[in-house]
Amino acid sequence: MTILLLGSGGREHAFAWKMLQSSHCTKLFIAPGNAGTETIATNVNLSPTDFESIKTFVLHEKVEMVVVGPEDPLVKGIFDFFKMMKNKNNSSYWPSKKGAQLEGSKEFAKEFLVKHNIPTAAYDSFTAESVEKGCLFLETLTPPYVLKADGLAAGKGVLIIQNLEEAKTELRNMLLHQKFGEASSKVVIEEFLDGIELSCFVLTDGKNYKILPTAKDYKRIGEGDTGLNTGGMGAVSPVPFADSILLGKIENRIVKPTIEGLQKDGIVYKGFVFIGLINVKGEPIVIEYNVRMGDPETEVVIPRLKSDLVELFIAVADGKLNEVTLEIDPRSATTIVVVSGGYPEHFEKGKVISGIENVTESIVFHAGTKTDNDKIVSNGGRVLAITSYGDTFQETIKKSYQSIEKLHFDTMYYRKDIGFDLI
Repeated sequence: MTILLLGSGGREHAFAWKMLQSSHCTKLFIAPGNAGTETIATNVNLSPTDFESIKTFVLHEKVEMVVVGPEDPLVKGIFDFFKMMKNKNNSSYWPSKKGAQLEGSKEFAKEFLVKHNIPTAAYDSFTAESVEKGCLFLETLTPPYVLKADGLAAGKGVLIIQNLEEAKTELRNMLLHQKFGEASSKVVIEEFLDGIELSCFVLTDGKNYKILPTAKDYKRIGEGDTGLNTGGMGAVSPVPFADSILLGKIENRIVKPTIEGLQKDGIVYKGFVFIGLINVKGEPIVIEYNVRMGDPETEVVIPRLKSDLVELFIAVADGKLNEVTLEIDPRSATTIVVVSGGYPEHFEKGKVISGIENVTESIVFHAGTKTDNDKIVSNGGRVLAITSYGDTFQETIKKSYQSIEKLHFDTMYYRKDIGFDLI
């Protein structure tokens, strides 16, 4: 079948790499793609949120499956848009616009969690009109203080602050001065939970579900988990401390009630549910939902799938996910993200990348790259994700760092302590 994949990051390169292994995939387009996807499929100069142009392309190229990588098209309602088309193959793989509010609105997600008795931190939400009430609410909490932009902020809209006065200042910056733009027109203030984070990924057809491998990502730019939040500096899968007891609690207390809650609320939802969790003394608690696969977690989870990914997507569309078997590679995987100097703040693009062809022990997934005069150059904050397999996560980390030593571009930066908290 002919498939169109929307997106341009490392997540989409990993999806493309895996889908091309399927006998069901005869032709793959990626919109807009990057320099890595360009070498294995056909890039198309389309924005993932330009629904009319995507529709025209889908009809012209007789596309039979559309796979959505990033969150923006989902939150903006690509499912609802394509539902109006007669070709059901192009409307069956994603959550509806209402379902996508699990990621599109932190407040919606918290209300859903509370309604369905799914464990989560205590919270309240505030707008510009109630900013001073928010400051008073902060005074009722103990530090650190957690402030979350309600809308999409590219993974950077969460602040964790130790000082009360600084937390009040940042709340005012978010609500009154639009620190994160429209995303922070409403802010959720949340109780801080002390534990270690992990991510649970679920694929559902709206009724049945499959739990994919767990992963742990590293958001902070600095070593020791310091500095600003980023889209992600690396990831490890599986999570070493996620034993059968913890995984059982996650499924019974969180995954099952989430899928059942969507059904009870009449929310049309097919596709991925990414559940951000924190393990507090052996008890899993939900931090957030995402309605797509994470990045860079995709670069460690998808390589560990032995199952045919396109076949899984077909089962999702047909409501027959219970009829397929999910096979997982028992090996560990680690990805380490190489970024442009200055990221997540100001950074320069157009830096020539060398050494990719010398990497033989790892998979190089492109994130922010493009081709310029037959050379691969940087085209974003996160540039490459280097993924390695191994019998232990320590082995995979070592392999990825050895591969990174073969790469070079001006201002190149990466964390040298990925997995440090797991050893």
